[in-house]
Amino acid sequence: MKKKSSLFFIILALLVLVPNISYGMHVMEGFLPAGWAIFWAVLSLPFFLVGIKKLGQVTKNNPDAKLLLGLVGGFAFVLSALKIPSVTGSCSHPTGVGLGAIFFGPTIMTVIGTIVLLFQALFLAHGGITTLGANVFSMGIIGPFVSYGIFRGLKNKVNKKAAVFLASALGNLATYCITSLELALAFPDPVGGVTASLTKFLLVFALTQIPLAIAEGLLTVIVYNLMVEYKEKGVLKLGNI
Repeated sequence: MKKKSSLFFIILALLVLVPNISYGMHVMEGFLPAGWAIFWAVLSLPFFLVGIKKLGQVTKNNPDAKLLLGLVGGFAFVLSALKIPSVTGSCSHPTGVGLGAIFFGPTIMTVIGTIVLLFQALFLAHGGITTLGANVFSMGIIGPFVSYGIFRGLKNKVNKKAAVFLASALGNLATYCITSLELALAFPDPVGGVTASLTKFLLVFALTQIPLAIAEGLLTVIVYNLMVEYKEKGVLKLGNI
């Protein structure tokens, strides 16, 4: 347990100290044109409503799940708050949504991700209200869906730790890819259009987001293992994980 705790803090430190220049993830307040801000908000809304319904079902059928929901929400809040500012109206950071997607599925993490992003926008000046829909779509929808799909697809085919790592790391990378797309659509290159703009954002992102994704994957594995250990001791009820 002591070794796991030490490794946890070492990787958390790496997440904080990894590069000081980057270009992605939370899109800041007022950065997107109004049309695109509305578009992403409307696109995200159905996922949020489905998540609210599923969240109600989970808490009604298993009141003990509230503790675990709070834990995965706190995990996402802390990791995604470790922002590295850039000069492009955005920033780079871990997402923390893979863990919750593994335990509860993607749409519940849409709700938790929305709450996390809203609190960060209001109290940490991280992201924004007008860009909430875009940030929710990338971090609260695409990231969790990718993480959930990878974990479910691999958990019975490879070592479960490897499935958790890949789910978390690739969910993080998927989030940055969608954020790049959102920015590219809003600000196409004058010569090469959306494709050229997307390529630029992805290339600039990759330098910092890839090591961040690896670090987040490792950290998620550690937390997952600790939670499974607590399950075996009867402290947590994790279902069929």
